[in-house]
Amino acid sequence: MDTPEVLSASARTLHTLPEDQPDLVAMRAWVSTLLRDLPEDVRLDVLLVCTELASNAYEHADGPRAMRVQRHTDFIRVEVDDHTPAELPHLGESRFGDSRGRGLLLVAHMSRCWGTREMVGGKTIWAEIDTPA
Repeated sequence: MDTPEVLSASARTLHTLPEDQPDLVAMRAWVSTLLRDLPEDVRLDVLLVCTELASNAYEHADGPRAMRVQRHTDFIRVEVDDHTPAELPHLGESRFGDSRGRGLLLVAHMSRCWGTREMVGGKTIWAEIDTPA
């Protein structure tokens, strides 16, 4: 994986996700390296959002899949592409005892905003996480 040591402001990088099985450990290591100069709490928030968006792409959509991370002055934008255009995500309901349906609720809580964008043959799910000024 050819990526910069630390992702500087206004820089963007792409990570192609494996076709069959998610390698969330490798994806998290990649993101953590890119953002290692950020405070740990912010980095952990970004890692949680990345994990949830990537996991959803494997569970609810077809490949190929890719993740982009873009660093701005005051936020990090995470985007995950998949190739299932008809199924846009929606917030689930978190119920006591359930272990499912919380992913996008977590993303919505951890990020300043999130959304979807349709593209030819698929969609992009994105979220923006605030960083210290």
